[in-house]
Amino acid sequence: MSIYDFTVKDAKGNTVSLSEYRGKVLLIVNTATKCGLTPQYSGLQALYDKYKDKGFEILDFPCNQFANQAPGTDEEIGSFCTGRYGITFRQFGKIDVNGSGECPLYTWLKTQKGGLGGAGIKWNFTKFLVNKEGAVAARYAPTKAPDSIDEAIAKLLEG
Repeated sequence: MSIYDFTVKDAKGNTVSLSEYRGKVLLIVNTATKCGLTPQYSGLQALYDKYKDKGFEILDFPCNQFANQAPGTDEEIGSFCTGRYGITFRQFGKIDVNGSGECPLYTWLKTQKGGLGGAGIKWNFTKFLVNKEGAVAARYAPTKAPDSIDEAIAKLLEG
């Protein structure tokens, strides 16, 4: 199984096959609009602007599992992110990243890079970096600033 075997729903409810991203470097992030880490959207957008023309994509999955910090509909979340942070990368439908209703993509991501202290996602803005072959190259803690992973993205794009 690889990342390209998964389908997810975009923010408009359309089914999206992740095989669309074959050959690209991906940063997959569970996000929230009412979190102390929400300003990371600015850093994510800066990375996207820098590398989008070189085969880099950010996949944004809002998640309301952590202190209800992603309230609202997918449309409301999208409007907030576009209006406040100028987000142009793709946003997907709100998901669960832990528990019995978790998105199968996240079940798989966690088996690839469990992180310290177990496989569970600890908070909003956990980041998974995926290489051009669809393998998870790294997992980053929520507090890891987007600009601090710039070099890792550049290396994967070059390789």
